[in-house]
Amino acid sequence: MDLPDVTSRPSDHTSEGHENQRVMQFVNRRIQRLSLHLSPELFPELPDCGLEMHLCAGKVKALKVRTELLSAYMKGNHRDVQEKVFDYFNSRPDLQTPIEIFKDEHRELCMRQLTGLVREAGIRPFKYILENPAKYFAISEAIGSIDMSLGIKLGVQYSLWGGSVLNLGTKKHRDKYFEGIDNLEYMGCFAMTELHHGSNVQGLQTIATFDPLKDEFIVDTPNDGAIKWWIGNAAVHGKFATVFARLLLPNQDSEGVSDMGVHAFIVQIRDLKTHDTLPGVEIHDCGHKIGLNGVDNGALRFRSVRIPRDNLLNRFGDVSRDGKYTSTLPSINKRFAATLGELVGGRVGLAYSSVSVLKLAVTIATRYSLLRQQFGPPKQPEISILDYQSHQHKLMPMLASTYAFHFATLHLVEKYSDMKKSHDEELVGDVHALSAGLKSYITAYTAKSLNTCRESCGGHGYAAVNRFGTLRNDHDIFQTFEGDNTVLLQQVAGLLLKEYQEKFQGGTLLVTWNYLRQSMNSYLSQPNPVTSRWEGEDHLRDPNFQLDAFRYRTSRLLQSVAVRLQKHSKTLGGFGAWNRCLNHLLTLAESHIESFILEMFIAAVKSCPDATSRSALKLVCDLYALDRIWNDIGTYRNVDYVAPNKAKAIHKLTEYLCFQVRNIAKELIDAFDLPDYVIRAPIAVQDAEQVYTQYTQFAGF
Repeated sequence: MDLPDVTSRPSDHTSEGHENQRVMQFVNRRIQRLSLHLSPELFPELPDCGLEMHLCAGKVKALKVRTELLSAYMKGNHRDVQEKVFDYFNSRPDLQTPIEIFKDEHRELCMRQLTGLVREAGIRPFKYILENPAKYFAISEAIGSIDMSLGIKLGVQYSLWGGSVLNLGTKKHRDKYFEGIDNLEYMGCFAMTELHHGSNVQGLQTIATFDPLKDEFIVDTPNDGAIKWWIGNAAVHGKFATVFARLLLPNQDSEGVSDMGVHAFIVQIRDLKTHDTLPGVEIHDCGHKIGLNGVDNGALRFRSVRIPRDNLLNRFGDVSRDGKYTSTLPSINKRFAATLGELVGGRVGLAYSSVSVLKLAVTIATRYSLLRQQFGPPKQPEISILDYQSHQHKLMPMLASTYAFHFATLHLVEKYSDMKKSHDEELVGDVHALSAGLKSYITAYTAKSLNTCRESCGGHGYAAVNRFGTLRNDHDIFQTFEGDNTVLLQQVAGLLLKEYQEKFQGGTLLVTWNYLRQSMNSYLSQPNPVTSRWEGEDHLRDPNFQLDAFRYRTSRLLQSVAVRLQKHSKTLGGFGAWNRCLNHLLTLAESHIESFILEMFIAAVKSCPDATSRSALKLVCDLYALDRIWNDIGTYRNVDYVAPNKAKAIHKLTEYLCFQVRNIAKELIDAFDLPDYVIRAPIAVQDAEQVYTQYTQFAGF
């Protein structure tokens, strides 16, 4: 009902009085209705005003979704090994992480969980990293769903410590350490971050000086700022560490040393038999953290620790017996880039794992919202809180994003696997950019969504047993480790600008960036005044319109920031210009990543073999795309890419799609195929009749 217009001036006092009376009657009626929802007992005699409430779900014909077919399409090629992980923990309740657990107990439990997986269940993650990376990431996702601390400990042991040996070392290192890393005899650390330096790896201060007389490197922590900090596995379980340090070589024809840049060295930190800390190594516990307290993060200081020359991981640079340095790469910067490029798997894993956290949170929140009933039309039963438009607006675009991220990260894992097999330079660049962008974008989105999911479950979402607190605290660090999100987005923006320059020089663009060539040409022309006004549903749900809109926005942002950088660099220099345009650059990077995500989602919809599943995915994809366009509608309006009538139509259609997705929300959630014993949240069990029973039993009833 529209509020009467009170701005007009009646011609006489009588009509003015009638108008004011009509307005006050309307206002009083609305206040009474709202008060009834909040405290119905205050208005037991409220007269019927003739208003009816129609549930959104009742207006829409629901799609028929066969959950088992959609789930089969979602599972991918390695669901069998994930189910093996789930079954193992289901058979070992003693290894399931309790709600209340002390830090030291949690660390030992995580170690027992990892040992059980490897030695009892026969899971061999390190072999999968070498032979089938996609299988490793599938295991990592499943393990993280059980306990995120366990997932991170797995990653530290195999992806970071083990991965550094595989990717930065040579055959002699693999032959010596592979089996011990794989079977957990050689628990290890990845000692890169220092107290004073994290993102700026080239600024690390730990040094490794070559001693030609004894054919050894001497590893030193020159000051407190160089103490290795936040090192996983260091506080309790680690026996080795890959230490990133500046390689210093004595000058052969003069005094002093030459700094060859940051290299990686294997340093043993504890005795293999007694587990005592070795001489010269000082280890301290970083203490209790906000989350992930099952991971034993520690700090390392080295005081003239001697290691054999062979402990230099020498794939990209080596030192001979007589102290000569050799490398196939011509400069420190090239070697540094190659070294970090080989460690990109950690970012791939974090993006993939963050999606699994989002799946858990959305599952818990959606199932609870379908079950929970509050208020309703007068003298009628209460309705599900997911029937309220406000609740749909919170959760349904998030559910759509979860699906979008699922397909995007699956594609990233496939690209990473292809890269490891082929070592194709173009793929290396592509995976580097995508892993940086997806890791930063998805982890930031998941972090915000965890809070929204908690709030959407009201007071019951605050109960620790329903997992939101643990999920939120454990996932929080995803935004800053393996690369700070803001720094990673700047890398993506920098690569976009590089490709932009290549485009105008006629060069070949990386596969992921090919769309820039066509869309940049479109940007340089004015938006079509006809299509900018099209508002039909068929047009708005056309994937070509959606993808063109995403790409147009990216191209526009790229063109404008390039002009701004050129302008400001004349007065501020390169660094100052970059800083002046930094927010613009971050928006550009996010826009590019959203374009990629949508492209992968559209491709996944087209590839789905089952018609009913394809229809459901198309609906979810449309919601993802139009919700993103609406969220940035100001950008499209500012350049007349979308006319006012079209913007209004996009908003209305987005709300309508939320209603439609709500009707199949249960099936979409069930397609994730997460068993109750994995979710472990009483308010989210699949059997709705058991929800409150399990919840009250937990409280002792």
